[in-house]
Amino acid sequence: MTDFEKTRSLFYLPEGVIYLDGNSLGPLPLAAKQRVGKLMTDEWGELLIKGWNQAGWMMMPRRIGDRIGRLIGAAEGTVVMGDTLSIKVYQALASALELVPERRVVLSDSGNFPSDLYMAQGLIGSLGKGHELKIVEPEEVEAAIDETVAVVMLTEVDYRTGRLHDMKALTEKAHAAGAITVWDLAHTAGALPVDLSGAGADFAVGCTYKYLNGGPGAPAFIYVAPRHADRVRPALSGWLGHEQPFAFDLDYRPGGGIDRMRVGTPPIIGLAALDAALDAWEGVDMADLRRQSIKLCDLFVAEVEKRCPMLKLGSPRDGTKRGSQISFLHEEGYAIMQALIARGVIGDFRAPNAIRFGFTPLYIGEAEVLGAVDILEDIMTNRLWDTAEYRQRALVT
Repeated sequence: MTDFEKTRSLFYLPEGVIYLDGNSLGPLPLAAKQRVGKLMTDEWGELLIKGWNQAGWMMMPRRIGDRIGRLIGAAEGTVVMGDTLSIKVYQALASALELVPERRVVLSDSGNFPSDLYMAQGLIGSLGKGHELKIVEPEEVEAAIDETVAVVMLTEVDYRTGRLHDMKALTEKAHAAGAITVWDLAHTAGALPVDLSGAGADFAVGCTYKYLNGGPGAPAFIYVAPRHADRVRPALSGWLGHEQPFAFDLDYRPGGGIDRMRVGTPPIIGLAALDAALDAWEGVDMADLRRQSIKLCDLFVAEVEKRCPMLKLGSPRDGTKRGSQISFLHEEGYAIMQALIARGVIGDFRAPNAIRFGFTPLYIGEAEVLGAVDILEDIMTNRLWDTAEYRQRALVT
């Protein structure tokens, strides 16, 4: 059994704070400070440019990619780090479209994160080949997959509601129709078990600053199934995706396998922090994590519905049908969340009316859940959210 008391001790959590926003930004792993400090002094400081060879900086994107691969059911050598999630979405979608050149439809859903849709719109506009981005409701995705679809591009866990797509079933349906899949694991990796290989996924992308606790702006990852890895053309053909980066050839030749999905110089300091964060996952059984996640979410839902009937559940009630987050709906959701934050319960708000809470068993337990509901009940019962101050929108919600 996974020792969640042990994993909790690996994170810095400010005193007096109940942190239910790890689905937006994970807390600081204590080991990250030491690891980044060591890189700054012993590696960057002492080795200078020699660090690329002597400290293994050049291979960090592959090595850390393999560490993440073990959490998402990806074979060794199929995941690489670098750039932002939006860039990785662009890479994956561009390569996927070239695998189905005779088709023009990219299918996604209204629960997809807007940036993914923006990247698709931008790519389609640049290609100028008549591609169409078709957006349907999440429940309509399976029925919309037909022989006109080139790529099915979905976020596995809906960022607003936590609704969970069936990756295996939808991938099978896509393949039966001759389509390629691109899965965004932003709210999945580190939140629940994933089996990319078992599901037959073609491409997957994800960020590492949420449930993987890599820190603000931590680098993203991309997965390419082995059957595609040596034949896809990277649309962003950067020098580190070249077959021989230091040959400085003026003509691009893609590297072998997943290396061709590398673009520019990797963010070494960010990768060092992420590397330390991933140490917390050593010894964690993802099945244990999933059971505890569902238990905590179910407890939160039951207590909130009992004590705050003015809030409406915005997430699937069945724990097996959602990720590791819960949303409740209220027309004054933004003000309610600000009142919670002022009392030390940190979640976030998603327009138009959702207050959202992430449940991360690595450092959250039943005591935090019940403590958060106590404060939420007080705020709702006594309308403590009803002030001009709490309605004033900040830049980040």
